[in-house]
Amino acid sequence: MALPYTGTQNSSLTQTPLIETQEHNHTQLSKSLTRLETFLRIFGFCQYSAFSITVSWVVFLLLGIVLPVLSIHFSYCINCEKYQISIFEVEVLVFECLAAAISLLCISHNLRKYGVRKFLFVDRYHGHLSQFDDEYAKKIKEFFRLVVAWALPFLLVKTAREVVRVLYVPHDSWWQAVAIPIALIVSWIYSTVIFISGCALFNLVCNLQVLHFENYGKLLERDLDVSVYIEEHIRLTHHLSKISHRFRLFFIFELLTITASQVVALFETTGNSGIITLINGGDFVVSSVLELVGLVICLHAAAKTSHRAQSVASVATKWHSLVTCSSSDNSQAGSNHNGGEVDNPGLLRINYSESDLESVDYIPMPTNAQLTSYTFSYHKRQAFGMYLISKFTEVS
Repeated sequence: MALPYTGTQNSSLTQTPLIETQEHNHTQLSKSLTRLETFLRIFGFCQYSAFSITVSWVVFLLLGIVLPVLSIHFSYCINCEKYQISIFEVEVLVFECLAAAISLLCISHNLRKYGVRKFLFVDRYHGHLSQFDDEYAKKIKEFFRLVVAWALPFLLVKTAREVVRVLYVPHDSWWQAVAIPIALIVSWIYSTVIFISGCALFNLVCNLQVLHFENYGKLLERDLDVSVYIEEHIRLTHHLSKISHRFRLFFIFELLTITASQVVALFETTGNSGIITLINGGDFVVSSVLELVGLVICLHAAAKTSHRAQSVASVATKWHSLVTCSSSDNSQAGSNHNGGEVDNPGLLRINYSESDLESVDYIPMPTNAQLTSYTFSYHKRQAFGMYLISKFTEVS
């Protein structure tokens, strides 16, 4: 016997796929966060206890410092200046260790203080979590792609350089000729991944906030009080302030280390009287370019976030103008305009400069019939616009 049709049954059937989708997205995000935390734990970033702190720094001391120092010592050849310049290798090692140590110290301190979720501002108790589950998971995957995309090419160059040097630099035994390059490569991978991961984490945190700024225009489509928009903007700017505070020392110390590394590389290579080739000076090339890549990753993330944050003032100004004009037109023309719908939505888009790597993105603007809500007064919207302009001036 067939059950009679009821509106309640239809509502439950309609809501079921939505609930399943949200649960699936939340599961994907949880898996991505677990994968990220496992990766950070392997490389010693998750220093949640005295034991983990000790293990992390002992491993860093052994793999990042002791192992390469011993390898350089045992690979030293008195009559091999043509293929090996020891002072170059020592100076490169010093700056690689400094860059990795700064990354490990700053990131581990923040993770120990806040945990992975709060560090990324994706805490499960955060009110905006479910809306961005899928986007959060995608950004975390992009973190891993970024680390691999930059570490792998330099690893190939480093490996080729060590293999070529083995063919020219004599060793006392064959096992020594094999063990030394392997030890140098393993140590280099460890230090490089720690340094690149710190830069990529800063990029990840910024990109997660960019999602909220790009979604801010959609918030204006909703029929809410202006105080809600101000509160949301205060929350976003507060998060930016926290990010700036947490990564300030990381960025300053890395910038100083990279600058000193480039200056030393310049003076050592130009002041050396011998012939410098990829074999005896290749470490300077690999280290210098890799450090600059890490710096560019941080600068791009900071510039992109600032760009999106500053564009909110433009979005709100356009929204205020459109609502005001549509309200005036509707009051004069009666039913000639359908709820204040914008005739040319293309005018609402924000055109980024061609130099922006993601110029195809734009903050969507409200174009639906709910744009013209008579619950907002002109003075409230004007005050909202002035508030955003004042925040834009503070950032500038």
